[in-house]
Parts: sequence; C-alpha cells; structure tokens
Amino acid sequence: MDPELLLRTAADRLDALAARTTHGDWRTRGLLATRPEVVAHLPGGNTEHVAEARAGTGAWIAALSPALAAPLASWLRAAAAHEPVDPAAEVFARALLPRLP
Repeated sequence: MDPELLLRTAADRLDALAARTTHGDWRTRGLLATRPEVVAHLPGGNTEHVAEARAGTGAWIAALSPALAAPLASWLRAAAAHEPVDPAAEVFARALLPRLP
C-alpha cells in the first residue's frame, strides 16, 4: 500500500471508529469503586458514564492504547521540526494537551 493511501485509510478507519464510540469530551472524575470514573460530557450539557457504554467504547480504548504514544509523539516532533508547522499536528496537540496530566 502506498504511503498516501495508508494515511488516508488509517484516518478513515479512525473516523469510523470514533463515529460509533460514545461521543463527547471524556474526563475522569475520580474513582468508581476501584476503577477510574470516566464521564463523557455531551453537547448540550448531558453526561454519560463511559462504563455504561462499553460496547461502543471498548474498540476505541483498544485502538488508542499506549502503543500509539511513541508514533504520535514522533509525528508531533517531526511536525514541530518543519516550518510551517502542519496545521493538523497543531490542532491535535491543542486538543491533546488539556487531557494530559
């Protein structure tokens, strides 16, 4: 598979996975029993416990596992080394930073 098709295919599959996952801005709220309580804050102010929507979120959690940390960090570093900075990388970093400890 050529690199452009590879990137487009990965982007399309990520979009498709996100479309069937619990929407909203996921945030932790402490512990629910012995597990982190993760709540999706939906447009309009409603919330949904992500644990209650496991069927839709399990694939998302697995797809964005820690195995992606190194390639995403490498992409951000590579994008930062080029002028002008890739706008997609900047948008990604701005969305990611508030979610990182």
